[in-house]
Amino acid sequence: MRLPEHEVPRQKTSTEAPSADAVEFRAPRVPDGIRLWEIARDSAVLDLNSSYAYVLWCRDFARTSIVAVVDGRVHGFVTGYRRQDRPDTLMVWQVATDESQRGKGVAGRMLSGLLDRLAPEGVTRLETTISPDNTASQALFTGVARRRGVGIRREDLFPADAFPDSHEPEDLYIIGDPADAP
Repeated sequence: MRLPEHEVPRQKTSTEAPSADAVEFRAPRVPDGIRLWEIARDSAVLDLNSSYAYVLWCRDFARTSIVAVVDGRVHGFVTGYRRQDRPDTLMVWQVATDESQRGKGVAGRMLSGLLDRLAPEGVTRLETTISPDNTASQALFTGVARRRGVGIRREDLFPADAFPDSHEPEDLYIIGDPADAP
């Protein structure tokens, strides 16, 4: 039986990049921890945690984290948790995509998808820390706030001398606080 032309599955060539629509977003699973660690390591910008930490994160914080999957392989992640003292706040720990997904809006879509998933549970705010020279992350989170139509503000949080090693200061970015409404 021959399928009508519009129903014939199109074969993807090996040189074609998947479209943005081909990205699946879901909660991480324990086996994904290996890929999260690899993506963080290969980013050369994130503070690399132990492989154990990423595996544990996929188990204990799966509800407040998200991965981007293309063709069955994890290509990006957001790890986060709800603050115990502010359950309306998602604290984003790390955001990363591998080389193949950079510049395609995947990181912003992961953040928005995660916020949408947690909104019915009362999450209305997002916090993250960003070092002063990380302009890519500053642009990412500013863009998320703009697209969602909410305010964003920056506060000093951890000075460089709060860390035992040669770590840059970390500024706190708060998105979605009603006091910061545009």
